[in-house]
Amino acid sequence: MGREIRHKGGAALVYRFIMYIVFGIITFLTIYPLLWLVLSSLKTTQAFQMDRLGLPNPIFLKNYPLAWKIGHFDILFSNSVFYTITTTIAVLVFSFAASFAFAKIPSRFTGFLHGSFIIGILLTLQSIMVPLFLMTNAVGLYNTRLGILIPYIGIGLPMGIYLGTEYIKSIPDALIESARIEGAGYLRIFFSIIAPMTKPVAMTLAIISFTGIWNEFMLINILASKEAIKSLPVGILKFSGALATDYGKQFAALSIGMAPMLAFYALFHKQITQGVSAGAVKG
Repeated sequence: MGREIRHKGGAALVYRFIMYIVFGIITFLTIYPLLWLVLSSLKTTQAFQMDRLGLPNPIFLKNYPLAWKIGHFDILFSNSVFYTITTTIAVLVFSFAASFAFAKIPSRFTGFLHGSFIIGILLTLQSIMVPLFLMTNAVGLYNTRLGILIPYIGIGLPMGIYLGTEYIKSIPDALIESARIEGAGYLRIFFSIIAPMTKPVAMTLAIISFTGIWNEFMLINILASKEAIKSLPVGILKFSGALATDYGKQFAALSIGMAPMLAFYALFHKQITQGVSAGAVKG
């Protein structure tokens, strides 16, 4: 009996050791490209071409201010922050307001309206780029921030309504009925009961929206031609053209674009983990 227990304990130890090795390799493969990008941004182009994998020696910090100035990142960075935060907040509010109506307020039109939103999940960005451009141009919103925000919010609503509706359906109807008996209106019920309870799935949706809008390139590139209203990914593209051989500034530009996403994860990693788990279970 004791030998069998020792055998099982040894097998468990070997299994754990193997899993640590596997996870260590996966972690290294995930982190190394990011580390390599940052280290390469601290080299001159000549130093990078001579040694692509080595450490920067000496460290060349001027790539960052030069990339910032050449790419006009002062304007583009602020635009990206504005588009990302505004879109994320709007998608969260509109999605969960609509989801509350679809899940808890019965109507003969609920099925049709809900299906009309959900079908948007099946549409690819490539399939609606031309219609969006034509419509935006026709209503006079081309080259405007509003003309960019409306498609961004509209594209984010289908997934938000899908996640929100499925989550809110799991909230007991008794809570809504009790609040109605106490005289609370739907607006108060939404902000006092529904909104706090949907925090886990809201975090999931915020992650999807934040990362999607921050990295979005194709849509804003066709909806805007003015430099003053474009976003950071469009500015990073500049370093893949005439300056493609200037690897130092190119890597610095990519690092600048990556930094907010890393900061977002560092600040909210616990909420992100909880939100993804809750969203996966409820979805």
